[in-house]
Amino acid sequence: MGRVTRKWWWTGAAVVAVAVAAGLVWFKPWALWVDETVHEALPSASAPAAPPAATEAPSSPQTTPAAGPVTLAEGTFISHEHATSGTAKIVRLSDGTPVLRLEGLDTSSGPDLRVWLSDAPVKEGKDGWRVFDDGKHVSLGKLKGNKGDQNYPLPADVDWEAYPSVSIWCDRFDVSFGAAGLVRT
Repeated sequence: MGRVTRKWWWTGAAVVAVAVAAGLVWFKPWALWVDETVHEALPSASAPAAPPAATEAPSSPQTTPAAGPVTLAEGTFISHEHATSGTAKIVRLSDGTPVLRLEGLDTSSGPDLRVWLSDAPVKEGKDGWRVFDDGKHVSLGKLKGNKGDQNYPLPADVDWEAYPSVSIWCDRFDVSFGAAGLVRT
């Protein structure tokens, strides 16, 4: 092998090595085999004020504490790009705060996974993989874990009823790993 041929061989090898490294950084294939399990309890609302002492006369009529958490809507995840199962619920806490709760979530891990509320309908199969960014959507943040139970507070200015679906959205590749339609209970 001549000097020029060796130089081109090393240059080619370096280009291939850089391309492979860049591909690994971009795709993060190891993320598909690494599970992050989250076990969050349903958040409780702030504690009610203590009732007045027995010796004090109440200044106003006693109020009954608010009822516990109430499920307003729920749906079951279907698989899209990756096998996904579990339940999505909109829960109103006793103080009126709405929360998206994912229970029994089981999906693949992946790069840049987000939890989205969307106005797109949930569709089975490949037709449903890419629809969630076509219309209106609200990102509730990064997926905390690809397995388990987790909570996502809903922004105060968001009318969740305008977003009848939840997607585990891969922002890196613009694809849904799985989605659930929310049905009022």
